[in-house]
Amino acid sequence: MEKQYIKKDLVDDWESLQRIFIRPEDDASRETLIKYMEQILFGLHEFLNKNVGVTESISLKALTDLYKETVISPLPEKKLADVISDIIEGIAPRAVNVASPYFVGHMTAAIPFFMVHLKAIVAALNQNVIKLETSKVLSVLEKQVLAKIHRLMYKNSEAFYQAHVQSTDTSLGSFTTGGTTANLTALWVARNLLLKPFDGFEGVESQGIAGALNAYSLDRAVILASPRGHFSLKKAGGILGIGHGNVIPVDVDAHHRLDVLKLNQKVIELKKNGRTGILAVVGIAGATETGIVDPLDDIADVCEDHGLHFHVDAAWGGPVMLSERYAHKLKGIERGDSVSIDGHKQFFMPMTCGMVYFRDPLAMDAIAYHANYVNREGSVDLGIKTLEGSREANSLILDSSLKIMGTRGYGLMVDHGIETAQRFSQAIHTRGVFEMVTEPELNILTYRILPQYQGADDLGLPHGEKKTGGWGGST
Repeated sequence: MEKQYIKKDLVDDWESLQRIFIRPEDDASRETLIKYMEQILFGLHEFLNKNVGVTESISLKALTDLYKETVISPLPEKKLADVISDIIEGIAPRAVNVASPYFVGHMTAAIPFFMVHLKAIVAALNQNVIKLETSKVLSVLEKQVLAKIHRLMYKNSEAFYQAHVQSTDTSLGSFTTGGTTANLTALWVARNLLLKPFDGFEGVESQGIAGALNAYSLDRAVILASPRGHFSLKKAGGILGIGHGNVIPVDVDAHHRLDVLKLNQKVIELKKNGRTGILAVVGIAGATETGIVDPLDDIADVCEDHGLHFHVDAAWGGPVMLSERYAHKLKGIERGDSVSIDGHKQFFMPMTCGMVYFRDPLAMDAIAYHANYVNREGSVDLGIKTLEGSREANSLILDSSLKIMGTRGYGLMVDHGIETAQRFSQAIHTRGVFEMVTEPELNILTYRILPQYQGADDLGLPHGEKKTGGWGGST
């Protein structure tokens, strides 16, 4: 028997479709939308605490059983008011309230209430910034915002930024969809610069990794990074054709930072027979697991000595630059040939936003692509030098947020996060059942619980000894 979807007052004719496309179907839909959107827009965190996450407990198995229908209705099922009510009453309570004080352990943060306003405006404008004809001023704005963050990081002269902020020939960086694509873009550029064209060879981008290694008389190309490096680095190795097995970990020191002496030794070892190309060395400014910042200045020295591309993964820690109190922790970031930063982490933007920056304004020429119908040669389209083929105007959100909060406002938030982690660490040290794994350098700490087990006889231990063991956590 055919499933009956349609209700008598739901019509699928052209007139009805036009009506719901441009405005609410009726007063009830409008009232429902206003009721909930007013709560979200002006009382976001109260709305989340009331409607989202810990308000309802349900097992994953029970949830999956509720979502097994796989047929899309050919006819209208519900009005907008009913759909919104279903989201608030059925979806929201089973989502995760990332703004809750009970939510611990991941990098998805609470956002300021005004971010929802800005995101709604960006969605309403629906600009695609990869093409000037579909964004106009938003493409111009994006270049300005990139220059502002670039200046915060690299601190070049006023003349430098006036020359490049709106240049049609150079790029200081690009917005991306997240830290993974930002890292991939940086390493894509690094690969193409290492295996660039020369007389008789068109370059790796044209002839592929096998042809490039052969042309340069190499057996492989590698990336060097700390074992604490984000797994996006391995993804990049796979996507770029060098293989994730050639993303080589370099030992860390007692403080979990990349050991610079061992890095230098590894570089010398790899370069010894001339058959290994070092695509890039990656330094971490805020490891996802531990919050540790690698010794960026010292890594930069090694890279300069050996002529290597130095990439700084600052997806987590980049906004620490805005802190007057703790910016020194990122000393050396300005020496990165490329730097990645996530907007949806410590810039507290909505998902999904990343950025990648380059010290050399010509570096991104190595990944330029053109097409006759879009991103034509000689145009100012931002999509010429980006991985994504379509991208929303997240630069408008960051630009607006910087105007609302200023660098000092962001700096205060960074300070608060770091100092909260320090207090948390102090509290852990006062409790014998817990043990710190890494002391907090930024606003992440890693700890474990070590419960003491009584009954040495049962464990086969000498009398008077206790066995410890446990599991770890981070926040």
